[in-house]
Amino acid sequence: MKAVVMAGGEGTRLRPLTSNQPKPMVPIVGKPCMEHIVELLRAHGFEDIIVTLAFMPQAIRGYFGAGETHGVSIRYSVEESPAGTAGSVKLAEGALEEPFLVISGDALCDIDLGELVRFHQEKEAVVTIGLKHVDNPLEFGIVVTDADGRVERFLEKPSWGQVFTDTINTGIYVLDPEVLRHVPTDRPFDFSKELFPLLLEMGRPIYGYVAEGYWQDIGNLDQYRQANFDALDERVRLDIQGIRLRGNIWVGEGVELADLESVEGPAFVGNYCRIGPRASVGPYSVLSTSVTLRDHARTVRSVIDSATYVGRSALIEGAIVGKSCDIRPHARLHEGVAVGDSCTIGEQSVVLPGVRIYPFKEVESGAVVDRHLIWESRMPSRLFGRDAVAGLINVDLTPETTLRIGIALGTALKRGERVVTSRAAPPACRLLKRAVLSGVISTGVHVADLHVMAPAVNRHFLKNEGMGAGVHVRPSAQDPEVMEIQFFEPPGIQASPEFIKEIEKHFQRQEFRRAAYDEVGTITSPARAAEGYVADLIRTVDVDAIRAHGFRVVVEYSHSAVSLVLPLVLGALGVEAIAAHPYAGEYSPRVTLGEALGQTKRLVAAAGAHLGVVLDESGERLYLVDEHAHEVPVEQELLLFLSLLAMDGKAGALALPTTVTSLAEPLVKGSALEVRRTPASLSALTRAAAGDNVVFAGSIGGGFVFPDFLPAYDGVASLCKLLELLAPLDKPLSELVASLPVSTVVHREVRCPWARKGAVMRVLTERMKGKKVDTLDGIKVFERRGWAQVLPDPDEPLVHVYAEGKTPADGESLEAEFLALVEEVVGADGDGATPEEL
Repeated sequence: MKAVVMAGGEGTRLRPLTSNQPKPMVPIVGKPCMEHIVELLRAHGFEDIIVTLAFMPQAIRGYFGAGETHGVSIRYSVEESPAGTAGSVKLAEGALEEPFLVISGDALCDIDLGELVRFHQEKEAVVTIGLKHVDNPLEFGIVVTDADGRVERFLEKPSWGQVFTDTINTGIYVLDPEVLRHVPTDRPFDFSKELFPLLLEMGRPIYGYVAEGYWQDIGNLDQYRQANFDALDERVRLDIQGIRLRGNIWVGEGVELADLESVEGPAFVGNYCRIGPRASVGPYSVLSTSVTLRDHARTVRSVIDSATYVGRSALIEGAIVGKSCDIRPHARLHEGVAVGDSCTIGEQSVVLPGVRIYPFKEVESGAVVDRHLIWESRMPSRLFGRDAVAGLINVDLTPETTLRIGIALGTALKRGERVVTSRAAPPACRLLKRAVLSGVISTGVHVADLHVMAPAVNRHFLKNEGMGAGVHVRPSAQDPEVMEIQFFEPPGIQASPEFIKEIEKHFQRQEFRRAAYDEVGTITSPARAAEGYVADLIRTVDVDAIRAHGFRVVVEYSHSAVSLVLPLVLGALGVEAIAAHPYAGEYSPRVTLGEALGQTKRLVAAAGAHLGVVLDESGERLYLVDEHAHEVPVEQELLLFLSLLAMDGKAGALALPTTVTSLAEPLVKGSALEVRRTPASLSALTRAAAGDNVVFAGSIGGGFVFPDFLPAYDGVASLCKLLELLAPLDKPLSELVASLPVSTVVHREVRCPWARKGAVMRVLTERMKGKKVDTLDGIKVFERRGWAQVLPDPDEPLVHVYAEGKTPADGESLEAEFLALVEEVVGADGDGATPEEL
């Protein structure tokens, strides 16, 4: 008797395993599922086999060939267009003159096929269906038979109210060739849904044979994993390759195994696998051919396909990993994870339960993967950065992900607290803000929504109204497709790393607080938040002095929402403003910083303005153009503010990041001002600005803080304070800038894997012993030529190298020396030694 193996399944529910191979080729204890079926057929005397193909036919044809190596003869029938189960068999009708067996190539079984054929012959049936008792028949087609086995009724995927039996259709049939005459050729046609009901209606003898033995449909990832585990437990009779040892352990040919005790049964270790010292193969591990486990790596309850490399101390538990993957050291793959072929999982990265990663993807070092990685080629190292949550819109930051961020934020706050929300203009910001807002109120936290508004107004409202936190959604300054979700804390400062980590903890663990129906948070829209901001700001500046000077200023708004606020302030101060690119709705074109500065220079020259200012899209940063239409370098901007504060007789502390030029200290020497250095983060800077006796904080890049009004970057407040400081002086801006010293600070970045950052800092610390060192943030080394600083990036696999010399040449030489030192350690082995030293 001939056998037809149906092997056209695409296996969409098995993706990513079936993204680049047909469903019958997924491996079960080291062999494709279909190979086990071919061996079952041969064991029951079926040596003439026809295989029907559809999806990726060459993968099956190339593996099995004509069947010689499997002791059978195999021919192929390929569907050019979808034909259905019955239609695919009809394509081979010319080779089927006698009764034949039909079996699926993607369902694992050890049913006695000979008994099925004998039953068919005894009953003189035209169709005999292999049946099986199952616990849950809802996902299968139910077949109801009488006491003699004759089929009375078919039900496809019934509800519990329609379940009259637990016998289901296994997809194994014995058929007389005459039944294929009823299969049309002009459309797809199915056995169980169409042909068999038709034959039943015609009164033809259709029987069901309840088979003993094992049968498992491999329809999804859980069933696939279970089929492998059942094979290890010998619940299904298979020809498993290798030598069987104690406790259901199979070890293949050419295996390199440092210690047999490191393998706990049941387990399968395929041909040419390498198990390193102190690596462990835990129970229910299936390692296909040429899998490598390096030192201290561990697998348990996992299926790993051929040629995959598992690095030192990596952990794979309850996961499925495809062919030729690279699992880097210290990576973690958790329960239910499925990784497709040829993926790279970076060092110290974590793939959370249930995540699917499709073939040919790369997860960066240190990433926490909490969602399926399907279209993107890379997974960013982390969603939560030092100062904000950032990611590509509808890729990293989808509505569902952002909703979880909102729920995590609400969970981190006390029930009944209030959060103020705002956003930039683009519609993508509206999408994400509403998702955050919905998540927050679901936890019983209330929201005051400012809609489109500058983040400084959000911070001011947070400070004045006693809110628990603030959220602002905006596009990244570098890439408009990258969205940033900023978090603020009282009294309007950037959220601390501790608060961000608390939100991230709830987000990753999904340990969310849920409000009862009558405790869901409320949403309000404060009507006069902007007016309150303006009134408070005006109270902090010398209005009369500014009015008396009669400033004419060009203001480039870059279409930001700050244009909803600043005109109210400038009007009250008597400033004549020439405005460019004010807020014009959600679909305003993006203005780059270069375009904005060029426009401002032209307008300053044309209008004869005292100065021009460019505000970034958030209205937080300020860039200056002098009266001669020359751009003021950002390093000089900061020194300008310090010089003006000293000349004005201000007293108190100046908070500056440790990476800012050391010219600050001599510039204010002799005044009542004192420089306090902070770590190089916005959170640390704003937290320091909120401290006692601080009158100013700032950094390179146009971000300035005047804590007497708001301890945060605020371009509007910075402009007002600048006008106040300039008002009593009888000097133009260009002359003031020209009198300032010139900074020689240089900055470079070095690519550095997350796992090497600690080694970089350790080796640098050891080599800098005996020198004057500051470890406030990173390692800052002082010497006669100047200083150099090495600072690991908290969000990216980078190390920053800063240097400042007494001359530009000194700065460049210092930078080059420390850059070479960092690169040397990055390229070294695990103990910090360079390849040459080894």
